[in-house]
Amino acid sequence: MSTAAFIGLGVMGYPMAGHLARAGLEVRVYNRTEAKARAWAEEHGGSHHATPAEAAQGADLVLVCVGNDDDVRQVTLGEQGALSGMSAGSLLVDHTTASADLAEQLDAACREHGIGFIDAPVSGGQQGAENGMLTIMCGGAQPDFARAEPMLAHYARAVSLMGPAGSGQLTKMVNQICIAGLVQGLAEGLHFAEQAGLDQQRVVDVISKGAAGSWQMENRHTTMIADEYDHGFAVNWMRKDLGICLEQARRLQARLPVTALVDQFYGDVQVMGGGRWDTSSLLRRLRALGQG
Repeated sequence: MSTAAFIGLGVMGYPMAGHLARAGLEVRVYNRTEAKARAWAEEHGGSHHATPAEAAQGADLVLVCVGNDDDVRQVTLGEQGALSGMSAGSLLVDHTTASADLAEQLDAACREHGIGFIDAPVSGGQQGAENGMLTIMCGGAQPDFARAEPMLAHYARAVSLMGPAGSGQLTKMVNQICIAGLVQGLAEGLHFAEQAGLDQQRVVDVISKGAAGSWQMENRHTTMIADEYDHGFAVNWMRKDLGICLEQARRLQARLPVTALVDQFYGDVQVMGGGRWDTSSLLRRLRALGQG
């Protein structure tokens, strides 16, 4: 593969596309805000285009990283969507955290056009995207995965095929379910330490070396203690992801009581005006309740 199109240049897509350009691929980009696409092309030497279809023309690989199911449908299946510009034998990879149903729909649509498809949601946040250290969970056929894996490796530390189309999205749901409980537990622990008059930093220094340690503790405790949340993965996006998890759980008859509760807590954070705060802002919610 020598030519890639990247659709969606948000906080994740912008650096991910940059890694492909630095790896020597010809990268064609599209973004809903044209100014950002122009800025990316000026920085990385690729080309920016007016529609997803135009960006996808002549590309061996088309990658999508947008907001939600409706956004994905628009940029892939819409009148000027990427599929209308793609050629048979090319490959579509969707990095958006979306529903498993959508992944299956895209897979079917791609097959009709002789195009391969991989659903490939990512974990690692903006920092992981910038450092090329994302974890990518994939769903699709083995031959398509084998074609995609070397390209995805340019911005990932781990790329794994989890099963047929939709399996990547289902695995990302597991990821978000686990994170929700971890962040709430960390928030409660730090809140308890504060109320007990303990030095929160010293507490973390001790317990992070044992069974309580986690990525969230290592990477978020400092800003949580300082009550700083203008960074990281936004509460609005986490609620979107947890909504997908809870809907899928209802269909699978899987019980997610903690996830449902934490989703409500994030709703409280939104009411506080924290929709753009990092997900670790669950601690601010607890502090506010304590003050009340």
